[in-house]
Amino acid sequence: MLNLVLFEPEIPNNTGSLIRLSANMGAALHLIKPFGFEMSDKRLRRAGLDYQELAQVFEYKNFADYLAKNKPKRLFAVSSKVKQNYAKVKYQDGDSFLFGPETRGLPQQILEQYQGITLPMQAGSRSLNLSNCVSIIAYEAWRQVGFSGAKND
Repeated sequence: MLNLVLFEPEIPNNTGSLIRLSANMGAALHLIKPFGFEMSDKRLRRAGLDYQELAQVFEYKNFADYLAKNKPKRLFAVSSKVKQNYAKVKYQDGDSFLFGPETRGLPQQILEQYQGITLPMQAGSRSLNLSNCVSIIAYEAWRQVGFSGAKND
């Protein structure tokens, strides 16, 4: 199983979309507080539709709590501030992908501790929408591990 990890997510619609994504691909979604919204936010529920019951969503009080409870074997820090192209990495079942808050990205200290990966963009581009970025990387990793659990194998 792949692990999608949101560090201090701010926008409920993105998190709701990622609940739906994680349910559809069988990935776990880990949410690290503080959030920029309440989990009861109607925008989160609307974006996640009825997938919240099907998704594996876990909440943590902070990054240290996440690390202590999960002890990820391989954690990739996803950022526009690093150079390693996400498509040039060989992913494994159980990998974890850490994404920062929409407005500021991951803290530098986290980027320095973990292998960073990025999505290529045109020169002058700042970033992609969080849910789009997670989707691209998650599906590439899932493809590499053979789309485990997919009904259309």
